[in-house]
Amino acid sequence: MPSTELALTRLNDTAFTLTGHGVELLGYTFGSDAAPSECPAPYFHPLRTLGGQVVSGHRPHDHRWHKGLAMTLSHLSGQNFWGGPTFEGGVPGHGYVQRDNVGTLRHEGFDALECDGGQLTFTERITWLTARGEEWITELRTVRVHGVDLASRSWILEFGTELTNVRGQELTIGSPTTAGRPNAGYTGLFWRGPRDMTWGDILAEGDLEGEEVMGRRAGWLAYGSPHDEVDAASTLIFEQHPENADAPTHWFVRNQPFPAVAPSLAFHEELVVPDGDTLARRYRIIVADGLWGRDTVEGHLKDHPW
Repeated sequence: MPSTELALTRLNDTAFTLTGHGVELLGYTFGSDAAPSECPAPYFHPLRTLGGQVVSGHRPHDHRWHKGLAMTLSHLSGQNFWGGPTFEGGVPGHGYVQRDNVGTLRHEGFDALECDGGQLTFTERITWLTARGEEWITELRTVRVHGVDLASRSWILEFGTELTNVRGQELTIGSPTTAGRPNAGYTGLFWRGPRDMTWGDILAEGDLEGEEVMGRRAGWLAYGSPHDEVDAASTLIFEQHPENADAPTHWFVRNQPFPAVAPSLAFHEELVVPDGDTLARRYRIIVADGLWGRDTVEGHLKDHPW
């Protein structure tokens, strides 16, 4: 019988994988070799359900800089830590413009990287560098993978980040929406789904669903979809920790022309981080087999509190 325990495999000096119940549940690349215009940064891909369904996308043809699940800042005091062009709605005649302003998230090392069979935990140090090589942010990232549940066919990825401003002056976090584009408030932790999860079902706390979730506040958001070729479906539940300063978050979510979810740090309004201050946020993603409805999502969250 395949093992239900979690097993870490260090592939090389830039990536590792985590296997559970005989399935590679995730890959984590911490030494990205992406082109400078794609904002080299650590990212999770692939993400898989216990049934083996891939639920993340990597370098899709429409947005090469989309890489699975990654921490981003699309607008940071004129710099782009997301990749690709920058939205400049305040400039007459401009929209998305490719600028020499795309930064890099450089992996500095792991303070801890452990897997005891029941859970994976790691603490990672990352430096956020501008296109000119200036150090603007030092990040302490903490990740925990646990809760492999064969009954519900699900597992949990907890993601915590502490972003410390080391620029020497305040930093302003924005988004395309704060720059003038409606319903495009993506910035922060960003998930890109695979193409076969397009047109998925969107549910959120408070009986919100579908397009009405965009830009709204909610404690959790669920995205579910069937897959191509196989008779299977998957659901991802995104949840912000209730102790986050901006809880509940404003959500960026799309199910077309591609699937994407982000608990935005600055959907409608810019967020200022004074020099020397630390911005801390915690999230979790529950990865499940099957198309979960509202009752199933709410029941699972009730049974698995933070």
